[in-house]
Amino acid sequence: MFDDSSSRIAQHLRLLAESEQPGSRLPSTRALAKQFGAGPVTVQRALAALVADGIVETRSGEGTFVASRRSAPRRDIGWQTAALGPERSGIPATGSTLRMVPHDTIAMHGGYPDDELLPQEPVAAAVRRVSRRAEAFTRPPVAGVPELRRWFVSELAGVEGGAGGWRDSDVVITSGGQAALAATMRAIAAPGEAIVMESPTYWGAIAAARQAGLVIVPVARTGGAPSAVDLDTAFATSGARVFYAQPNYANPTGEQWSAQQRAEVLDVVAAHRAFVVEDDWAHDFGIDTVPRTLVSADENGHVIYLRSLTKSMSSSIRVAAVMARGPVRQRIESALALSDLYVSPILQLAALDVVTRPTWRTSLQRLRRGLGARRDALLDALRAEPSLTATTPPGGLHLWVRLPDVGAGDVPTDPDVVAARALARGLSVVAGREWFPAEPTGPYVRLSYAAAGPDRYTEAVEILAGSC
Repeated sequence: MFDDSSSRIAQHLRLLAESEQPGSRLPSTRALAKQFGAGPVTVQRALAALVADGIVETRSGEGTFVASRRSAPRRDIGWQTAALGPERSGIPATGSTLRMVPHDTIAMHGGYPDDELLPQEPVAAAVRRVSRRAEAFTRPPVAGVPELRRWFVSELAGVEGGAGGWRDSDVVITSGGQAALAATMRAIAAPGEAIVMESPTYWGAIAAARQAGLVIVPVARTGGAPSAVDLDTAFATSGARVFYAQPNYANPTGEQWSAQQRAEVLDVVAAHRAFVVEDDWAHDFGIDTVPRTLVSADENGHVIYLRSLTKSMSSSIRVAAVMARGPVRQRIESALALSDLYVSPILQLAALDVVTRPTWRTSLQRLRRGLGARRDALLDALRAEPSLTATTPPGGLHLWVRLPDVGAGDVPTDPDVVAARALARGLSVVAGREWFPAEPTGPYVRLSYAAAGPDRYTEAVEILAGSC
């Protein structure tokens, strides 16, 4: 139910909308809060109700506007129900992390860093430079620009002692990490086969596996990583030949495997003559530690390594790489060629230009410092609410927050309900259900400290606690 202030603000905006033309700008949240002596959460409640009624619309980064009154034509799309058949992706294909929210909402649901943390000027300059080169408009090899492939190999030379004999011919450039992940799963497992996954884990990996028709076999993290015993049992009982994992700053928990855990996992994978898909998505987001990879210790082609530059460079540079030895590499390249043909040469050359300049290392240092400051500020805000608990991740972009087991009225806490309440009050988070390939083991939400600024963390925590 609305309080009196929300009702008054909603009525005021309703009258304004009726007197203005569609597309007209309405007062900002701050202006309304000042006019009515109300807090931003109260204003957001009024706006949310009017958006739901189709009276106003919000545009990210622009403001609130009178909604269009044009009625959309009714279309008969019921035939698609039978044509599409059973739903195969399990959860919504894009997940809650990519949803759009009103511009004044505290956005802690996304998976990309704030633009102010990223090297925007170096990226823009690189695009300008490479756009003047003829090769930027020439179709590149399917596997990618050779110099960029060599750069990815050279990066492993700085990880635990060397590149392990990797060559640029072992690398395939892809249009982002998700494309790499989806193609890899299609290439190495057939529909109906099993794949082992940590639980919880990245929602996009869960969706890609289900869309490929794979049966997910979850293994719990024990001290940050699956235990060797649990992993061995999962392989033995399911017949799986693939294990998907995030050893560095896992999404959503932020945990990092120890050297012993990495060695034990590789031993189990080798014993079962299987593959491990190492998703090193957060390679550039170490705060207290540095990333340590499985692939650096792999000699016999068990590790398929994925690394993306998008999140640490720019959301407009959709460039990543898959590294694999042996026939599996050709299968992955073929799967990618069927879906993407090749990655834009302009994007590949721009990425190469950025990472081969001295300013790249400076940008990464600045990014890590910024992430560390934001992580610590959000943890400080959470300490004021004892009902919300989170451990300190050594890197990554998120906090994995445990909600109270029981909410108001002694009713078990439902994270989906909590997330919906929080969104209505001006805070966008992701309920933990999306990160579990099987049943959730507790009431969790994921909070991203990478996008929303620290100036709103206290307000965010208050909204979250009040939504439980």
